[in-house]
Amino acid sequence: MPASHPFRAYSPASYGFPLPEGHRFPYYKYAGVRDRLSGLLPVLETPALSWADAGRVHDPLWLRRWRRGEVERSEERAFGLPWSPGVVERARRAAGGSLAALHDALQVGWGANLAGGTHHAFCDRAEGFCLVNDAAILTRIALDEGLASRVATLDLDVHQGNGTAALLAGEARAFTLSIHGERNYPFRKERSSLDLGLADGVTDSEYLEVLRARALPALEAFRPDLLLYLAGADVLAGDRFGRFALTLDGVRERNRAVLGWARAAGIPVVTMMAGGYNRDHALTVEAHASVVLDALELLT
Repeated sequence: MPASHPFRAYSPASYGFPLPEGHRFPYYKYAGVRDRLSGLLPVLETPALSWADAGRVHDPLWLRRWRRGEVERSEERAFGLPWSPGVVERARRAAGGSLAALHDALQVGWGANLAGGTHHAFCDRAEGFCLVNDAAILTRIALDEGLASRVATLDLDVHQGNGTAALLAGEARAFTLSIHGERNYPFRKERSSLDLGLADGVTDSEYLEVLRARALPALEAFRPDLLLYLAGADVLAGDRFGRFALTLDGVRERNRAVLGWARAAGIPVVTMMAGGYNRDHALTVEAHASVVLDALELLT
């Protein structure tokens, strides 16, 4: 890849936090993706999101409790991670990477965060490893600051983007689209602008048909001028928490369909990693890296 292209990515891989032995959080993938992409584009450390920006969609008093560690055990269980100053800082860094990628996208057409996609975070509730909701925060910043007039979030994680749907409900300038496992977590779904719930065991061809025949036409009809793309890797066969059966080739075809549509429409894109917990760790890393590889191929 020529060094002259204008793109870069952001990674919070150097920001750690304590975890119990054997915890299911996929620590390994963040450094793995960063290292996989080394030499192909600059990978910068993520800046920390300001608490003021987090407060655009989250309850400031709730955020203050998390800053101070005034968190109930039930809240930790829903979050899925034990509270520590490090886990709070890591959440700020992951979201800060998405915000930095937003500004890159507006300047050069694409921005990449090698983390983020924390779509289960609600106004005053953390769920599913998600403390602050970066897609909702970016949408609010873009709309409030006049950076975009219509923002679409395309959530292709295997789990519905319930927090994003709830936080952006009623905002006519935002369009939330989720393709997810109908029978998978979260078991109580929120209402996105468009929900496409699929059965367990979905294959490449079935998934891509839904993407091309239903999702992309819906985006076309909404006519966004900014696209936030949550490129989840947990759609792959063998994922610990997914129930789909996509191959790596299918994931890459998905990425190319989305990125190709955005390029043809002239719409800047922010890509975020979202979930991926495959039993094959190398496959998780390669699938997450693939959205960057595909963007470099299509957008340069």
